[in-house]
Amino acid sequence: MITSKNLVHHEFIGLKVHATSKKNKSLNLKGTIIDETKNTIKIEEMDNTEKVVPKKGSLFVFEIPNGEKIEIDGDILSIRPEDRIKKRFKKI
Repeated sequence: MITSKNLVHHEFIGLKVHATSKKNKSLNLKGTIIDETKNTIKIEEMDNTEKVVPKKGSLFVFEIPNGEKIEIDGDILSIRPEDRIKKRFKKI
């Protein structure tokens, strides 16, 4: 089960997300994650367009299945998804 404490150790594909940029305020995407690589997340917006967002320099607000929203800095996600799932993160 995905919770706010273990979100970074789970698969992101299929989760709803709101992506913004720390530097470029015009980046404001909402949709569902359809693919993830080491450096990017591909989001399908509500109008079925696909956008690729770099992880570095972005902020992501994930909506987990129970409806809770969790904000994560994209800089800490900039590793391969299969390595992120195994990695240990410092508690905040």
